[in-house]
Amino acid sequence: MSVDEIGTERQADAEADEPGWDVDPDDESGVAVIAAVGRQIRAWREAAGLTAAEFGTRLGYGENLIYKVEGGRRIPRPELLDMADEVCGADGKIAAMKKDLATVRYPKKIRELAKMEAQAVELSAYGSHNLHGLLQTEEYARALFGMRRPAFSSDEVDRAVAARVARKSIFSRSPAPELSFVQEEATLRRPLGGRMVLRRQLEHLLEVGELRNVEIQVMPTSREDHAGMGGEMQVLKFKDGSAVGRSEGEFGSRPVADPRHLRIIELRTGIMRAQALTPRESRAFIEQVLGET
Repeated sequence: MSVDEIGTERQADAEADEPGWDVDPDDESGVAVIAAVGRQIRAWREAAGLTAAEFGTRLGYGENLIYKVEGGRRIPRPELLDMADEVCGADGKIAAMKKDLATVRYPKKIRELAKMEAQAVELSAYGSHNLHGLLQTEEYARALFGMRRPAFSSDEVDRAVAARVARKSIFSRSPAPELSFVQEEATLRRPLGGRMVLRRQLEHLLEVGELRNVEIQVMPTSREDHAGMGGEMQVLKFKDGSAVGRSEGEFGSRPVADPRHLRIIELRTGIMRAQALTPRESRAFIEQVLGET
């Protein structure tokens, strides 16, 4: 196969896959940033004397995708900006816009959650069906999103996984927030993605549990009393004394700051921590499950 044929084949595949993410029209701030980046890319392309078709060929993508990116209708992936910078001879000016896109490349509700997590000084969470997002390895998260129904497209899975991985920066913050997780025993045993994915996930839990600011507790299936039968819960507390909570299936499943609602969620999460295994007992339990997996 010739170089030209390889390029043509890559362009055809790229046209079909349309690398990047769809723009959420309801995300006003995100739309503005993406449109501005698109205009800059078009200006650099035209300054380089390239048509959209020629530009796409140089990048290995289809003309239609170039028009979507320049028109602010598609969020380009970082590698597209890197290649565009090289093709246009922009000396890093196009690639520098990756920082702007990094703030809006994920869905608005995920950005808002990540922002709250970045500001929280304390987080308490209960996971019932799968491990809490902050505790998940990348391959576990990919397996989890890959089994959603209706099925996510490959791009949607990539975007969801990237957003989840980005949130894990909370573990490297300084000063470190206090993080407390209660996980159902079933979440440690369900082999999402296969046995080896689960093994590596359990090993990751043991590593995270070693952090001085992290407590992981297991709620055994054998417990007769359980304050969290309503589903997943989470409470975030901030430096100014305010807090935000969420409880699955209650208060519209939306984040709430009303003290009356927060009291209920905090009461339940507190009782669950008392009902679950202690952090030390939980570590031994996780090691046992790992040995059986």
